[in-house]
Amino acid sequence: MLIVQKYGGTSVANIERIKAVAERISKTVKEGNKVVVVVSAMAGETDKLIGLAHQVCSNPPEREMDLLLSSGERVTAALTAMALCELGHKAIALTGRQMGIITDAVHTKARIEKIIATRALKALEDGYVVVVAGFQGITETEDVTTLGRGGSDLTAVAIAAALNADLCEIYTDVDGVFTADPNIVPNARKLDKISYEEMLELASLGAKVLQTRSVEFAMKYNVPVIVRSSFNWNPGTLVTKEDKDMEKVVVSGIAHDKNQAKITILKVPDRPGIAAKLFKAVADANIVVDMIVQNISSDGKATDISFTVPKTDAKKALELTEKISKELGAEGVILNEGIAKISIVGVGMRTHSGVAAQMFEALANHGINIMAISTSEIKISCLIDAKYTELAVRVLHDTFKLGEQ
Repeated sequence: MLIVQKYGGTSVANIERIKAVAERISKTVKEGNKVVVVVSAMAGETDKLIGLAHQVCSNPPEREMDLLLSSGERVTAALTAMALCELGHKAIALTGRQMGIITDAVHTKARIEKIIATRALKALEDGYVVVVAGFQGITETEDVTTLGRGGSDLTAVAIAAALNADLCEIYTDVDGVFTADPNIVPNARKLDKISYEEMLELASLGAKVLQTRSVEFAMKYNVPVIVRSSFNWNPGTLVTKEDKDMEKVVVSGIAHDKNQAKITILKVPDRPGIAAKLFKAVADANIVVDMIVQNISSDGKATDISFTVPKTDAKKALELTEKISKELGAEGVILNEGIAKISIVGVGMRTHSGVAAQMFEALANHGINIMAISTSEIKISCLIDAKYTELAVRVLHDTFKLGEQ
């Protein structure tokens, strides 16, 4: 088999961990497999580099930040290749550029456009283990780019797709994908398998096991992905195509996200084009809007519009909205950062009725008020007061009996 293995920052946190990872890779090779390894920077290294940048510049240029941050993964790749050589294997470390990962020119959050894997394929053919620095690529004009937080997941899945690999293993510090955060729900259960669609929803709704874009890539190119721990030999969770067994389970998992802020514009004139003007301005500022709620005005003159954005964009969005609200003749703007989004996800929702009512009733029975609701075919999300987040997760986990086999 051709296997792509990705090791996150905690898996390669220090020299001892890198040696342990090399042993695991060695075992995979000795079983007769060809292996490509993608590594993240050692735990804490990226934050350290960001700190250094801000010591010399209050607003570091994004191009130079990409060049700086890409060095963390290069260090790990070289050390991992050396550790494999020490174990008697032929190994070669490659940067994103040497791997042939071509991206667009959007610095700090570039998107992969293609992978020219000629060098890696030749190395594999010659019996080498190929170790790739994750999280990075290069533009057509040869500028170094990075793929955003969690970008090494995307690197691994994209390489697996480009090489037509049999399997992509994502090694992390947890045993797989759980029905909820085990730190909040003690009886949260590890899932043996989950569909691409469910994993995509969970990742986008706050579950931090896999980067959202990596799941999109896996689904698009049908790459089988296993999420497992590098600290033990447990089997992990398979992320794959939906099957009939998955449809029998109404809710597969619960996600929560406290990185939310709600902005409300008060008494907006109720006339065509108002929402379009507001959200175009927000979109032009590259701010992602999640949930939107617009009250229907009773007199046809004024209405309230609320929407949520990531907390990191809250102040920027507030300033922009305050400016727009004056132009629109609105009464004012309110920012609320004490909110959270709680979501249930499951492909079984397509064929089971009454799921939303069950969710709302469970929250109401525990005095948890719902501020906004968003739904898709396989997801229901509610906006609630942040102080009830953990309670809501536990209540919904019990309601849908997710702790049971």
